[in-house]
Amino acid sequence: EDLIKVKNASSILFGKNTSENLSNIDEGTFLDVFSGVPNIELNNFYFNESETIEDLLDKTNFISSKSEIRRLISQNSISINKIKIDSTFKISDIELINNKYVLVQKGKKNYYLISVSG
Repeated sequence: EDLIKVKNASSILFGKNTSENLSNIDEGTFLDVFSGVPNIELNNFYFNESETIEDLLDKTNFISSKSEIRRLISQNSISINKIKIDSTFKISDIELINNKYVLVQKGKKNYYLISVSG
């Protein structure tokens, strides 16, 4: 069982995994994998209040400005939970990992973790 967890964790970081891999990982392993990743906790109200993905990402301060966010999205450089997004992506399309987390990826190696709390 531990070997399977380690394989899943390494595929998340280094492989071409899918959002399905993320949804199948337990919370402890997920947090171990992303322990050094910059993170922010957002209240559920602020998460749901965001009308666009740009609004949500702007609240995290992971990316310097909304114009930078728009540029990265247009360049296909942003993934949410390992799914590449475009300007039509809706907040309601986000499935929280372990009912609590959103994994944002900028480019290939920059990860950010959003924790959504009650």
